[in-house]
Amino acid sequence: MSLALHSTFNGVLASIPSPPVSFIDLGPIRIHFYALCIIAGIIAAALLTNHRLTKRGAEPWVVIDISILAVPLAIIGARIFHVLTHPNFYFGEGKNTWNPFEPGSVWAIWEGGIAIFGALIGGAIGAYLGCRWTGIRFWTFADALAPGLLLAQAMGRFGNWFNHELFGLPTDLPWGLEIESTNSAFPPGLPEGTLFHPTFLYEVIWNALGVIVLLWLSRKLFFQWGRLFAIYLIWYSAGRVVWESIRIDPSEIILGLRSNVWASIIGIVVGIAILIVQTRRHPGLEPSPYQPGRGRSDENADVESQNNPSDFVDVSEPPAEEVTAGASATSIAPTDTDSSR
Repeated sequence: MSLALHSTFNGVLASIPSPPVSFIDLGPIRIHFYALCIIAGIIAAALLTNHRLTKRGAEPWVVIDISILAVPLAIIGARIFHVLTHPNFYFGEGKNTWNPFEPGSVWAIWEGGIAIFGALIGGAIGAYLGCRWTGIRFWTFADALAPGLLLAQAMGRFGNWFNHELFGLPTDLPWGLEIESTNSAFPPGLPEGTLFHPTFLYEVIWNALGVIVLLWLSRKLFFQWGRLFAIYLIWYSAGRVVWESIRIDPSEIILGLRSNVWASIIGIVVGIAILIVQTRRHPGLEPSPYQPGRGRSDENADVESQNNPSDFVDVSEPPAEEVTAGASATSIAPTDTDSSR
């Protein structure tokens, strides 16, 4: 039995093996496990987000309508961000930059190479447009999506494992990752059998813990108006700063730091800004998941949009059980409009 699995005598994990294959061929069609991980993550995020949005009073599966715009733009943004932050991979003499049928092309997304920060930018644009189309409040959708987004990122990181990429510094820890010495990313000068930090696994664990934290905050403290999404940005970005510090794959260096470290720092700052601004602007709970003047297509729906053109104050009380449960966690704006001015 390989040491990659378990020590024969003490049952202690000796190392983590890299998968022997990264794709399967079904006739003329090649299916990459990297892509399957991404797709599985998107499906899981959609299911969880649909559950959370429906529970808030949105029409079931409105998440699909929003995803029609958000997912493609997220993928495009993720690829563009990766290409721009790794220009030496794709541009220069002898590169197959624009030929989609050659390896190393900017179009060859199936080879790997997407960046979550680009996905967030592109996905946010698509989600905003989708929310305008469906009538869902953007921040309501963002909060509903936040746990699912971390879940999708945790699942997607297994794609890096299948691709034998994005590992960290050498280590002798019992959970070190095996990488073949023939791998183009294997650092020169190191002996065969060197183990590396499995940064993909660190991020999987961190993101999974983040899902639990976000669900708890949403349930116990009623983080709304974008505050839960702000916590997501802070949580993910803080972890990413750590993982980036031990990764050894090539990256653009800006003022001594990897480009994704800077992106993570920006993510933390943006998250803190959203948290502060939205807490000041919206001290209470959301009156409805829908924008003013919009509502469910079901005429018998219990939850309808309220006339709240300013979007700065709440104009309806939350359900009684939420008031009881959340009295210590959030303040509810007075229902008398004169006294709230």
